[in-house]
Amino acid sequence: MAQDPFRPFETALDRDQALALLREAVAGADDGELFLERRRSEVTSFDDGRLRSASYDASEGFGLRAVRGETAGYAHSTTIDEHALRRATETARLAVGAGGGTLADGPVGTNQKLYSDEDPVEGTSFSVKVDVLKEIDAYARALDPRVVQISATLSASFQEVVILRPEGTLVTDIRPMSRLNVSVIVEENGKREGGGAGAGGRHGLIGLIGRDHWEGAVQEALRIALVNLEAEAAPAGMMDVVLGPGWPGILLHEAVGHGLEGDFNRKGSSAFAGLMGQQVAAKGVTVLDDGTIPDRRGSITVDDEGTPSARNVLIEDGVLVGYMQDRQNARLMGVAATGNGRRESYAHIPMPRMTNTYMLGGTAAPADMVAELQDGIYAVGFGGGQVDITSGKFVFSCTEAYRVRNGKVGAPVKGATLIGDGATALKQIRAIGNDMALDPGIGNCGKAGQWVPVGVGQPSLLIGGLTVGGAAA
Repeated sequence: MAQDPFRPFETALDRDQALALLREAVAGADDGELFLERRRSEVTSFDDGRLRSASYDASEGFGLRAVRGETAGYAHSTTIDEHALRRATETARLAVGAGGGTLADGPVGTNQKLYSDEDPVEGTSFSVKVDVLKEIDAYARALDPRVVQISATLSASFQEVVILRPEGTLVTDIRPMSRLNVSVIVEENGKREGGGAGAGGRHGLIGLIGRDHWEGAVQEALRIALVNLEAEAAPAGMMDVVLGPGWPGILLHEAVGHGLEGDFNRKGSSAFAGLMGQQVAAKGVTVLDDGTIPDRRGSITVDDEGTPSARNVLIEDGVLVGYMQDRQNARLMGVAATGNGRRESYAHIPMPRMTNTYMLGGTAAPADMVAELQDGIYAVGFGGGQVDITSGKFVFSCTEAYRVRNGKVGAPVKGATLIGDGATALKQIRAIGNDMALDPGIGNCGKAGQWVPVGVGQPSLLIGGLTVGGAAA
């Protein structure tokens, strides 16, 4: 049975008390808020024919922030009552000092609602979840005798947020999340390879655990594993590369997206700092961060400061036109907040973060882009990657890639890494596909020790002159 609704102002702390203490905390400050949260999450994993783990976690608490200039005072507690909030007020005020700030106007609200209130944790019984995972395991093993191991995981969470602002505005948001991941390992002649697939979003589990959905996920994971079983050692050297649509947008997210977050640019530590209004990418390249796409993993009705999410254009036809902003950095840079103030939980301070970051499609046919490669790589799947924000340099590993010679897709390759820097890669885009797609809903993003769910997307892209790291000459 679902728990009672989250009503922090109708229990040990009422709204008038909370507002009075919040106003005391931000007196003489520039900004601040009281963020209250209740979250429940569940992860059920099936591995190698048996239930491996089943975890359930519940948390509740508040975070109080007072902002003065570049300084923020923050205190949080797992106890939501007047005593805890009063102590938090004393701590947050340390950042305000003698005051002298002018309290910023609060965000202008909307009536948008981007996802349902369906609870994916309570909406499906534990026994049903286990039965589905068993079916996934049996189905995968029956597909191919080379399958030697199956891992399948169902994840669900339900987050309830209340944000009280000093002007008295109360903002609420209920955020469901669900995800299915399948991993398949195959073996042939003593050689083992793996493949994975998954999907998720801000909705219940029902769509994910339907047989018509998870069969496709298993088949895709198996397909990738079998491709890798036939893979040759990746080449090394400077090459032209075609990136596939959808999930390969993770490269765009890491190599470009982080560099367009407001805090890095205000501090001058981004490779894109000071380039507003300049050509930073090839003509035709338009990059957006859009938190308003219904039911998407990275979408948020409001951000964690109470600002409604938005469809923000960052690069338009190759020209840098915007950064992603929270309220503090927006105020310090003299621009408007963009609805990108996000935090991992009540125990974390908000900062500028991406939501769903993607590139708009172009006009090129993907097959024509591959045909243009004389000696290069066609990369359609990515694993882990890292980027240096200051230089924009990135390194990404490919989970599915193919050698292309004379415009013909050849053998799959393994061990390929793509190396370059975001600013240069953007300018070396030679063709933009007409097949823009978003990822299946599996992305997480880390920054300063905080993790939040995100989405990525892009069309197929032909990029000239990336360094490919591999084992073969």
